[in-house]
Amino acid sequence: MIVEDTVVGPGKPWSRVVKAGQVLRIVDLEGRQGVDFLCYSDANSEERYHAANTLKQARTLRITTGHSLYSDAARAMFTLIADSYGLHDTIAGCCSAPSNGLLYGVHNVPGCRENFLAELAKHGLGQRDIVANINFFCDVPVLAEGRLEDLTFRPATSRAGDHVELRAEMDCLAVISNCPQVNNPCTAGAPSAIRVTIRTGT
Repeated sequence: MIVEDTVVGPGKPWSRVVKAGQVLRIVDLEGRQGVDFLCYSDANSEERYHAANTLKQARTLRITTGHSLYSDAARAMFTLIADSYGLHDTIAGCCSAPSNGLLYGVHNVPGCRENFLAELAKHGLGQRDIVANINFFCDVPVLAEGRLEDLTFRPATSRAGDHVELRAEMDCLAVISNCPQVNNPCTAGAPSAIRVTIRTGT
């Protein structure tokens, strides 16, 4: 049964509590659109997504179907049960007005951090609650020797209809920024809409 079905516009945020056992599906409607993602335990927001625990358990930077997102308390929060794309950034974090200035020389250009702050405020959370996030449908080029290529992101290659499905392993607040970035290739310079659904069962 579908309990949420929302189109999130280009550059817009979204959030909702996903109950344990429910499945969150994120669809890249037009292709080539980065989606920044954070999650928090609904029972205790101080427990939240932890990139290091997730990567240590996965033993790879390339999480995909079968991998779980772990909290700082080393508990599974979501498990990827479907993934049509297979390239999701786990290390580059979110764009922001300050980082846009640092990396691209543009000023007063808000990004996903500002979206996260606006959405987190609805849940009594704020700046101290933003941690390193996942960027779905984004490819950060990590070379064999561990060096990053000059471009922070490779040009976006996801296709219309590409999707990920995440099964909640606990009641989680899921927070999305549908990335507004136009200064790197993660949205191909033209941010577009995504579809977010939540359903019961697998």
